Amino acid sequence: MAAQATIREEIDRRRTFAIISHPDAGKTTLTEKFLLYGGAIQTAGSVKGKASDRHAVSDWMELEKQRGISVTSSVMQFCYEGYCINILDTPGHQDFSEDTYRTLMAADSAVMVIDAAKGIEPQTRKLFKVCAMRGIPIFTFINKLDREARDPFELLDELETEFGIGTYPMNWPISCGASFKGVYDREKECILTFDNFHGGRNRLEAIECPISDREKLEKLIGDRLAGELIEQIELVDVAGYEFDIDRVRAGKLSPVFFGSALNNFGIEPFLESFLKMTSHPLSHTDAASGQTVDPFCEKFSAFVFKIQANMNKAHRDRIAFMRICSGKFERGKEYFHVQENKNIKLSQPQQMMAQEREVIDEAYAGDIIGVFDPGIFSIGDTVCDPSMKVRFSGIPTFAPEHFAVVEQIDSMKRKQFAKGMNQIAQEGAIQMFTFPGAGMERLVVGVVGMLQFDVLKFRMDSEYGVGYRQENLPHQYIRYVKNSPKPISELNLMSQTRHVCDLKGNDLLIFVGEYEIDWAVDKNPGLELAEFGRNEAE
Repeated sequence: MAAQATIREEIDRRRTFAIISHPDAGKTTLTEKFLLYGGAIQTAGSVKGKASDRHAVSDWMELEKQRGISVTSSVMQFCYEGYCINILDTPGHQDFSEDTYRTLMAADSAVMVIDAAKGIEPQTRKLFKVCAMRGIPIFTFINKLDREARDPFELLDELETEFGIGTYPMNWPISCGASFKGVYDREKECILTFDNFHGGRNRLEAIECPISDREKLEKLIGDRLAGELIEQIELVDVAGYEFDIDRVRAGKLSPVFFGSALNNFGIEPFLESFLKMTSHPLSHTDAASGQTVDPFCEKFSAFVFKIQANMNKAHRDRIAFMRICSGKFERGKEYFHVQENKNIKLSQPQQMMAQEREVIDEAYAGDIIGVFDPGIFSIGDTVCDPSMKVRFSGIPTFAPEHFAVVEQIDSMKRKQFAKGMNQIAQEGAIQMFTFPGAGMERLVVGVVGMLQFDVLKFRMDSEYGVGYRQENLPHQYIRYVKNSPKPISELNLMSQTRHVCDLKGNDLLIFVGEYEIDWAVDKNPGLELAEFGRNEAE
């Protein structure tokens, strides 16, 4: 019983969350400030700083450092105030939304970072919908109050209208931009004053000041701002939502914090409140039986949500990232790989700090571990205790919207070309198709966003030493051929419709426009087409 209690205690202190935002809202900067407080790093790198050659610790790929954007999800673990925290830092750019989607499947809650001047942006909207679909708690950090910003009431109203959830401001900004004085903590009835130069070196001391103490407020922030703050807090108290922790944990009420990640203002109070409000790791569902898998169950279970090759140039290996759903993982123990239907030992189990690794002997539900993948894992695979035989739901695949023919240049590098394309495709970064009867020298590559083609070219060159020719195609739609009345070469199709096969040998058609899909179905009675991704689930 003592060992079981230890497992429960370890799981209970886990917090696993993703940070999501539109590009340049300050997501990576916020992540680094969390790591500073946890002692995981000593100095925060500047994502785009020209004065220094340091870079964001969560951006490990060379291309990310060059462009100043995150293009893959990073995993970071650190401890703070007795909690063991797993942060999943996601790409903000919409071209990498598929990677973000998969990462959100491994998170128990989400921190949404919003630029105070811009409000909700397209990518934020998409990512929120994924969180809402899963019903996970969403915490909002409205960033960049040290710059000119929109009215806070407008921002809250936009959040409520766009997302259909309630908001509860935990603190309230005292002006913005050049006149930004800090924030008022509603719960503690105190003011955190903004000092642009403290840089997080000293802990911010809260100044107790009830909103009713006008005289003290005026001394701290001046007559005009004191008057504005009193009016605004009264309005929030009367017209705003009441705080309800159950609604927060059900994803129906988003606690909102105002601050400045770059200046390290308001980050520590946000982190502390967030950790108190979030719950221990959530349960997951066995797709086969429909039963809930309790995270506190002592038997280990996990699913693969990400695969990444060549994270470390010195190793040139391939890592499968697993979210532990229940129990305790132990190094050297045999586990059951459901999709392969055999027992395996998870080799070189590691926990991550971006590209930095540490070999571990144990891990618990809520943790993210990386294991060496010799090519046996796919995204969505389940690994569990042999006596458990649970199978978690697969992770849906996004249909590619852009296609290109990719052809190797140097015939002497055929093996490197095939290896690189296969490994990057298995990561889920691209979709790879072949022409019927053709080899691997000339492929059709499908991606969700055009920037993924740039990443592919960069990685093939830097990691595999291979260049290739690329011819972009006008096609935008792809469908599985579920049933065909005759050989596909004999179907009545429009001239631009192309027949391709996936790596499992399934037949697919790619189309320039929806009118081509209608034509194919109308002109070929008995032809059945299926949406991309559904075929694998079936």
